[in-house]
Amino acid sequence: MKKKECPSCAMEVSAKSKECPICGYEFADFSPAYKWVAILLIVMMLLYLVF
Repeated sequence: MKKKECPSCAMEVSAKSKECPICGYEFADFSPAYKWVAILLIVMMLLYLVF
């Protein structure tokens, strides 16, 4: 089973958890599309600054 670390209390929880059972920290649920949009925006800004 995959695990991830809670940034609030540093406990190892299941990767599928939406909330830490110890401290109640809510994990952000980003879709992969957000990652690609962010990369595209960074590349566009870098190209704008270069040219």
